[in-house]
Amino acid sequence: MAATDRERRRQDADALCVAAYDEAGLPDTGAALVAVGGYGRGELAPHSDLDVVLLHDDGVDLGEGAGTLWYPLWDSGASIDHAVRSLAECVETASEDLRVALGMLDARHLAGDPSLTLRLRTTLLAQWRRDARRRLPELHGTVRARAERMGELAHASVPDLKESAGGLRDATVLKALVATWLVDVPHSDLERCRTQLLDVRDVLHDVAGRATDRVAPEVWEAMAEPLGLDDGWAVQRRVRSLGRRLTHLSRLTWRRVDAALDRSLPSGGVRRPRLERLGHGVAVAEGEVVLDRGARPDEDPILLLRAAVVAAERSLVLAPATAARLARESAALPDPWPAEARDLLVRLLAAGEGLLAVWETLDETGALDHVLPEWERIRLLPHASVVHRFTVDRHVVETCIQASRLIREVARPDLLLVAALLHDIGKGGLVEHCVAGEPVAREACRRMGFDDADADQVARLVRWHLLLAETATTWDLDDPATVTHVLDRLTGAQDLDLLEQLSQADARATALKAWTTWRASLVVGLARRCRATLEHAPYHPGREDSWTEDALPRRMPQRGDTEIRVDDTPDGQRVVVIAPDRVGLLGDAAAVLALQRATVRAARAWSTDDHGVSVWDLEHSGVDAGVLRQRWDAVTSGRIDPRARLRRPVAARLEPTVAVRGGASEQATVLEVRMDDRPGVVHLVCDALAREDLWVRSAHITTLGPQAVDVFYVQEPGAGALSEERAAVAAHAVRAELLAAVTLDPG
Repeated sequence: MAATDRERRRQDADALCVAAYDEAGLPDTGAALVAVGGYGRGELAPHSDLDVVLLHDDGVDLGEGAGTLWYPLWDSGASIDHAVRSLAECVETASEDLRVALGMLDARHLAGDPSLTLRLRTTLLAQWRRDARRRLPELHGTVRARAERMGELAHASVPDLKESAGGLRDATVLKALVATWLVDVPHSDLERCRTQLLDVRDVLHDVAGRATDRVAPEVWEAMAEPLGLDDGWAVQRRVRSLGRRLTHLSRLTWRRVDAALDRSLPSGGVRRPRLERLGHGVAVAEGEVVLDRGARPDEDPILLLRAAVVAAERSLVLAPATAARLARESAALPDPWPAEARDLLVRLLAAGEGLLAVWETLDETGALDHVLPEWERIRLLPHASVVHRFTVDRHVVETCIQASRLIREVARPDLLLVAALLHDIGKGGLVEHCVAGEPVAREACRRMGFDDADADQVARLVRWHLLLAETATTWDLDDPATVTHVLDRLTGAQDLDLLEQLSQADARATALKAWTTWRASLVVGLARRCRATLEHAPYHPGREDSWTEDALPRRMPQRGDTEIRVDDTPDGQRVVVIAPDRVGLLGDAAAVLALQRATVRAARAWSTDDHGVSVWDLEHSGVDAGVLRQRWDAVTSGRIDPRARLRRPVAARLEPTVAVRGGASEQATVLEVRMDDRPGVVHLVCDALAREDLWVRSAHITTLGPQAVDVFYVQEPGAGALSEERAAVAAHAVRAELLAAVTLDPG
């Protein structure tokens, strides 16, 4: 039905263009109206532009018709992308501009002189084939740059049906590669994916009511019924499956293009495929890993892993036909695996960048089911948080790639790599994924041939893979209870070492900015404190413990004076405020920063002599010390009431929650605040506590997608933790303050 609708839209647009051409009085010879790009291919979505070129021979006078042609098209309400060019200009522009060349390859005659359109098509196609060896490296560079910029359709949290890797743009590029005659692509597979993505884009335009290719999270559900699917998750799975298949075809084709460009014909012009035998049933031919003659997958269950390792370690293509044959014919691995199979899996995971393409081939051909049947749990599963740049399965592969760079930091690299592979295997269910993944990881490791101790250790890493990162960013590192909280969940130094590197690999795979110098310093600092405790050694501060060293000047301000300093850091800025000590000092500093729209990541406060010191780590916010001093004077003198500005209600999806973390500290009472992220949260909390005559020792700020998760260490002035009654009063006061600052959205 969608294809029929596209054909109807094409016919209507064609009729409109033909009528406009005739009405403009343009000549029947020497000029033509030509559809290019998506319109040339007849792929009009409900709100697509009409890409057209008014083509003419050199010396042909188009008269006023070249201008009047467009008016009936505009009057119809159609969106027009148009140009007027001679045949020579079209050829020259296509030779210089890849985007134009790709669009012109799909040129289709609309009106005027059909022989002129035919000359354009044949000339450009001949030029494209003649210049292919020169132009394809440039085209490949633009494809890679676009993929880096837009992410993958199969894995991006907000995918773009056209521009994401594996989207419609890549499908068009694949057709252009076939047109060079250098390579071929499975035509039926390509057309199936392309046609189904066009169907999805048609529905997206209808649902959004405008021209768009980006699928926002809230749109998936609305697209289900028009596509004949059950729900939004089914839509995601279809779109991401199509994107994954197109990405796989694209990567494979480009590898073959590169091989064709590098290949030179021997004398006489005859080229015979050269087979490099590697032994044990594996060979390399034309840059692809294949099975050697006489290989018997039905008798050698390890052959699949052996071929995958060769491809990944050498950054070669695992031939899809070979992987598909292995998927069909491979004997099942014994339970438990032999040592050789386990070692091959570890080598595969340690291959680094070469792992990705091979893993995708195993997944696409069904061969992965022989190695890790648990993979089906997370295949194409989207993350609940938009912080992640990939779906769960792609994130796991990226975590393995990141972990492969850290294997020299641990005594058991095999356990680190397998833990990276299995760390999110529990996602997709109703139970917290760390908890759900623990028994799954233990059973998978046992089947792989690891002994009970190793299987338990990997399972423990899966269970606590978020422990260091979450604790380091939301607990006070100087509080002894923080180290106890971590070590109570681990069994020794090896757990700690592996967990530290797994935390880094996981964060780096999550998003480009997820492992900042700031976050790394917190995790490293926590791990060093835990290690010192395990070794019964004194803790020696490192670079991560720079709060007090960097904060205090050589000479403190005079009594009653205030000093504000702003320093640049590798990941942002650090603001130091030193002022006469009093309850509410941290809240005023938070107000000043909130009024400057600064994004706070962490704050720490303490007293020294008669002064209170607060240190604020910010993202790159562009704050200026002079402006902060002016704001400080206005806030502390009462000329500006920050509560009036920062308490203005904003829409929120959920009510704020305030919880007392019992046992998180013996020195302070710990309050955890969760609410929709908005400016001024830290100020509102600190201000509410100050009105209860309570002091905030430190604040730890975390943003998870649209949600703020902030932790505050609260004390009685000059004392320690709060009584249960006072803690309840504090939590109630903070919650009331935050509720007054939101308007709940009933939707």
